[in-house]
Amino acid sequence: MRLLVGSRGSRLSLAQTNTVLSLLKSKYKSLELDIITIKTKGDIDARPLYTIDGKGIFEKEVDLAVLNGEVHFAVHSMKDVPSDLHEDLIIASVPKRDSPYDVLLSNGNLRLDELKSNSVIGTSSLRRLVQLKMIRDDLIIKPIRGNVESRIAKIHRNEFDALVLAEAGLARLGLSHMIAERLSIDKMLPAAGQGALAVVTRRDSHDIIDMLKGIEDRRSRREIDAERVLLEHINAGCRMPLGALALSSDERLELHAAIFSYSGNHVIRVSLSASIDDAEILGAKVADHLIEKGALELAEEWRSIGIV
Repeated sequence: MRLLVGSRGSRLSLAQTNTVLSLLKSKYKSLELDIITIKTKGDIDARPLYTIDGKGIFEKEVDLAVLNGEVHFAVHSMKDVPSDLHEDLIIASVPKRDSPYDVLLSNGNLRLDELKSNSVIGTSSLRRLVQLKMIRDDLIIKPIRGNVESRIAKIHRNEFDALVLAEAGLARLGLSHMIAERLSIDKMLPAAGQGALAVVTRRDSHDIIDMLKGIEDRRSRREIDAERVLLEHINAGCRMPLGALALSSDERLELHAAIFSYSGNHVIRVSLSASIDDAEILGAKVADHLIEKGALELAEEWRSIGIV
């Protein structure tokens, strides 16, 4: 069987896609897989992510190719897949999740608390920006775009003193040795889905769905189910500064979530646990607790200033 696979064309996207293809080829020896690279709005628009209107800026065009039958399935970073995925598409598989944590890269390999006052730190994420300000309000935080390699090059050129990036992406590119510090969830709660991959196909592609299920990791899927149900209930897109991380241990699942105010002076945090088989119930329950504590009011605060 020969299948076409949709992917963005960045080095990181291709590394992620090839990870999935390697899993499939190991399980299905006769399978032939060809990658079709597709540009997305997020690849073309160089503005900071939180200023770009619309959801799914890194996946919409790729998923359109799946819908139109141009490719059989697609591989995405899970955190790029909106909670309201097109009704004719399905996340058919969640392979084993890599590290969900954020990390710091810096000149001199300095940790966050070792950076000098007025050091320039780069991120294009509101979630990271607000949390950085809560920890170190003496830092200068500037938006940064581009692939991982081009961002790192800006540190080498002394345009930035430090960056915050996802640990999983660096590991997939063989750049883990550059990490100065892994940021704990007390300092930096990750984005929902961070570290996980989503393999998306048409809902009516039953044979392909069955095949893709063969490389799924149960615990990773349950973590993602909890995080995505939370996002759906809060209606938080990529521009909403909400962090969420589900951690599984044995047959238990613990979901940590937080939403931050524009000023950074107000944060709502909720952590609850449940059976791993009740992941979706847990996600909804954490969302309800956030809403009861005022999450929607914080969301409205961001909308009032035109950010989300």
